[in-house]
Amino acid sequence: MKRKNCTAQTVKSYLCRLNPFARWLVIPVEKVTTAEIKSYIDFLLEERLEAHSINCHMSSIRSFYDFLIDEEDLQLKNPVVAGLALRVPHPLPRYLKDADIDVFLQSVKKTRDQAMFMLMLRCGLRVDEVANLTLGAIDYQRSQILVSCGKGSKDRIVYISDDSAEALASYLDVRPIVREQRIFLVEKGIYRRQPLSVRGIQKRMEYYSKKCGIPASCHRLRHTMATQLLNADADLVSIQDILGHSRIKTTQRYSKLSNLKAQRDYFKAMDIVMERTSIQSERLGDVI
Repeated sequence: MKRKNCTAQTVKSYLCRLNPFARWLVIPVEKVTTAEIKSYIDFLLEERLEAHSINCHMSSIRSFYDFLIDEEDLQLKNPVVAGLALRVPHPLPRYLKDADIDVFLQSVKKTRDQAMFMLMLRCGLRVDEVANLTLGAIDYQRSQILVSCGKGSKDRIVYISDDSAEALASYLDVRPIVREQRIFLVEKGIYRRQPLSVRGIQKRMEYYSKKCGIPASCHRLRHTMATQLLNADADLVSIQDILGHSRIKTTQRYSKLSNLKAQRDYFKAMDIVMERTSIQSERLGDVI
């Protein structure tokens, strides 16, 4: 995986999926057949893992056996065959309504937390991108941020709205002067002035969500931003670039979600249809 230049987080995720499988096995890995893989799927289902998580486990195990076959030259047949994947539901992205956004943001009192959440809500940053954001990535003159090594190890440019720039500037004014380049720091405890972790940011989100009673999450703020841009008639390809989606199909999911543009187009077209229908009815009545 390192030779393929996978990120440390990806390597860690694969290990976290392979370790339970190795502990569950009662036979050597080279003797595993498709029957054992099916039994392991049943075990994961009993552990109440979701279908998507189980499919991720199967992907890791399949890759591990590909490694044994291709790199270790073991004469094996990959036991993770096609057709084992579980059917995965495809729910629409969840977003916050405007009133919920106001209530949530009013509950956030710390300038650091305000800045973090505004970057997700206005710039569409993922939680790990916020955690890894550095001082040098901010370009105030151009009102943009360079997101380095985002998902898939890709760089991209996102833009800073006036309110998110103001929130970030307010935090930077009170941020401790330290050599650490990552922007968001722990404020209390033994890790004070150390970079705030992804889990640390998520815990802050959970705290405020519970406090104000709004079902907010880091990724839901990103979904909200995409939905708002779409409803403001932003181009779908532009939204794709800002969010860093590899496929336009991923971005198109938002077009099924509270699409005010589709709603306006529908009623505009329906007015024309009803007007034509009315004219035709009047003509038909005159003939009769």
